Amino acid sequence: MLDNVRVVLVNTSHPGNIGGAARAMKNMGLTRLVLVDPQRFPDPNAAARGAGADDVLEGALIVPTLEEAIADCVLVMGTSARDRRIPWPVVDPREAAEKVLDQIAELPGAQVALVFGREDSGLTSEELQRCQFHVHIPSNPDFSSLNLAAAVQVLAYELRMLVLKRQDQPTHMQKIETTATQNEIPTTAEEMEQYFGHLQQVLVEIGFLDPQKPRQLMPRLRRLYGRIRINRMEMNILRGILTETQKAIGVKATGERRR
Repeated sequence: MLDNVRVVLVNTSHPGNIGGAARAMKNMGLTRLVLVDPQRFPDPNAAARGAGADDVLEGALIVPTLEEAIADCVLVMGTSARDRRIPWPVVDPREAAEKVLDQIAELPGAQVALVFGREDSGLTSEELQRCQFHVHIPSNPDFSSLNLAAAVQVLAYELRMLVLKRQDQPTHMQKIETTATQNEIPTTAEEMEQYFGHLQQVLVEIGFLDPQKPRQLMPRLRRLYGRIRINRMEMNILRGILTETQKAIGVKATGERRR
């Protein structure tokens, strides 16, 4: 689906920005880059800023005009941070992603362009008039101009998130530990009782619990632990802390203080 989307950079002045945009694209699964009359490209700075997006840069198509870059596209969206004299349909990046994917779903094989302008002045009014929609990134109004690569990243991110959602794929990764299956097994009632016995013993040994005047400490701790679901790894950590505490105060496993 994202193969139908091209990123078009118009008259980019610094090759590092081209590299940064290529990296942003590859991060989000976009591969088609079109450069309209770039001032310096190819250039080592582009590769350096690309940081591994060499395939995107090497596959970049260089054309002399925006008209040629978008000639076969059925949907063209141009980014703009400035108000224009002529009212034009304006969408935010999330709405833009919806329209892009809706168009591709409606017409498989349809080509779509996301057009980004010059670093210092963006797209001209004439260039924006070649776009069906203008995309406005709702940034800080006191400092609204984004770096070119950052703007590409925002739109590419919204596209990827929507693609994952429509394909019912997860949008976040769950951290998996080496022994995750074993670690996630909840502790049994017997294991909890063994822990409470160990905990009470250590609290007495460090002087925090007076067995003659317990003052409901252990029932309150039981209630505290009862509010959470402790798994086996967590129990091993808790028991380990108690054991190391006993070592630190010089108590043997039998509960006798070392002389």
